Amino acid sequence: MKAILLISIISLLSACSSYPSSVLKPPAEEINLPIPNKIVQIPGLGSCSDSEDRTLKFNSDEPITILVHGCNDSAGRFTSLAKLYAFHGQQTACFSYDDRDSLVRSADNLVSAIDSLSVSTNNRNISIIGHSMGGLISRKAMETSSLNNNEDLNIQLVTVSAPLAGIKAANSCSSNTLNWLSLGIVPGICWGITGNNWNEITATSSFINQTEPLSSSVQRYLKIVTNEQNTCREQNPLGQCIRSDYVFELSEQYHPIIDHYAQITNIQVDAGHVEIVGDKNITPWKLVTILQQEELLNTTPPEREVALQNLLVKLYQ
Repeated sequence: MKAILLISIISLLSACSSYPSSVLKPPAEEINLPIPNKIVQIPGLGSCSDSEDRTLKFNSDEPITILVHGCNDSAGRFTSLAKLYAFHGQQTACFSYDDRDSLVRSADNLVSAIDSLSVSTNNRNISIIGHSMGGLISRKAMETSSLNNNEDLNIQLVTVSAPLAGIKAANSCSSNTLNWLSLGIVPGICWGITGNNWNEITATSSFINQTEPLSSSVQRYLKIVTNEQNTCREQNPLGQCIRSDYVFELSEQYHPIIDHYAQITNIQVDAGHVEIVGDKNITPWKLVTILQQEELLNTTPPEREVALQNLLVKLYQ
């Protein structure tokens, strides 16, 4: 019995660590970015690539979008999405963090990065898009107590496929019964799999349940919820699904307190966990459509539609 329960924990929690590695693509030929006038080095913040050089170059007079990756991933996850933003004349930066660290600490680091960025920019408009665990960190960073020193910022928060109600697969880690049956081994196993956030991602944790209102700097909170049932991440040559794209249930993404924030808009879409943000062979059409409809990503001019299609072939195929 004990062995079965422990194996169950390992297999379920490992779902968070199953995202495919990002693949760097050739540089986009079609970009329309404003000319950079700032070159800074900000801990945790840099270009959306896996380059060791994290120097951030941007135009301080223009808005900027910060992308926050999910667990077991990197800034390179959003290389292609950053190029799509660049095509539409919008600049981005990527926040990187240790996904085995405490989520509270990662959120604090994100706030520090925003603090440093705000000193270097004249434009006070910042968008933050967090996927999966990155969504948990982004929402936490936007709480009132965290952003007290940045009340003059105009922030638009977006979380995508974020388990805001806690990761169901991790609930075994908070089970007193399972802890007793395992003779106290379960917490150690949970830590070994997810690191210092193992007791923050469960549905009963204070991180999940003791939420604060969003800072007044957050003008809008767009929460994109993915219905991941019957989705497929990878097919064999016969068109049969050999790897599911199902990670989080709808119930893990809705939260009784968060869903009543004054700034929130919920959009539910049928999409897989990786599909929604794109991968080397998956174009994130649904996410792009939502971002454009919500005016977070500029509309593509009709005369540039062909150029966009050519760029998407380069980025995602």
